[in-house]
Amino acid sequence: MKYWLMKSEPDVWSIDQQKKAPKGVATWDGVRNYQAAKNLKKMKVGDLCFFYHSNIGKEIVGVVEVVKEAFQDPSDKLKKFVAVKVSFKKYLENPVSLEMIKKNKSLQNLALIRQSRLSVMPIDTKSWKIINKISNVLKKNKKNG
Repeated sequence: MKYWLMKSEPDVWSIDQQKKAPKGVATWDGVRNYQAAKNLKKMKVGDLCFFYHSNIGKEIVGVVEVVKEAFQDPSDKLKKFVAVKVSFKKYLENPVSLEMIKKNKSLQNLALIRQSRLSVMPIDTKSWKIINKISNVLKKNKKNG
């Protein structure tokens, strides 16, 4: 299994809309960047993806799972790009902001920081665990605070 991060502007497609989709499944389409499209093509069924709200919020808000591998993007009239289907898995206990990620020295290699315009990017296992841990620590701090 691999890990990914997928970015969407919440006023275009949000984690709440993803959850409300039939059975939580929706097509992740509209990707028009060649590097991001290449990443979509590498995704396999069962891979997990952080759902990142870009522009508004700038935070990781949940997790989705790849349920259908790359296929012709129905929104691409030129038939150059692909889409995948993802299923809502969960909300993060507490969203992890871009600011928190930038402050963590162990996460400085993430494409989210280095290639901020990229909408679909791989996340290494160590970084996946660190981001989940940050979310859980925030949860504990909220309860104790």
